Amino acid sequence: MGLDFIKSKDILDGNYIPSDNEPFMNKRQIDYFRFKLLDWKKSILSESKDTIKGMKAETRNIPDVADRASEETDRALELRTRDRQRKLISKIESALRRIDDGSYGYCEETGEPISLRRLDARPIATLSVEAQERHERRERDHRDD
Repeated sequence: MGLDFIKSKDILDGNYIPSDNEPFMNKRQIDYFRFKLLDWKKSILSESKDTIKGMKAETRNIPDVADRASEETDRALELRTRDRQRKLISKIESALRRIDDGSYGYCEETGEPISLRRLDARPIATLSVEAQERHERRERDHRDD
C-alpha cells in the first residue's frame, strides 16, 4: 500500500500530471484518469441534485404571462443542459469501463495511443486527434452531399 498510497495522494493533491516520459497508461496514469472521471461524474450528479431541488422549490404560480413564459424557458434550458449531462455521464461510465478492460487511452479507429494532452483535456475521448478530424471531415462531407 505504501507506494500506491503515495501515488494516489499525489493524484488527489493535484501534484501529478501524466507525462510522455513514462510508460503509456501505466498504473499511475490509469489512477489519474480514473480519479478525474469519477470526480467529474460526482460533480455532474451533484449539480443535477441541486437543479432538482431548485426546480421543486421554485414551483409557484406566476400570474404574469410574460414572467411565466420566461420561467418556463429557463426551466426548459436547464432540462436540456441536464439531458446533455446525462449523456455525458454515460460517456464517463463508458470510459471507466475502458479503463477496467484495458482499452482506455487507445484510439478506437486506429488502436494507436491517444495523446495524454487530449485525454487530460477530454478524458472521455475515444479517438486520436487525427482520427477525430477525419471523422468530422467525413461528417461534414456527408452533410454537404
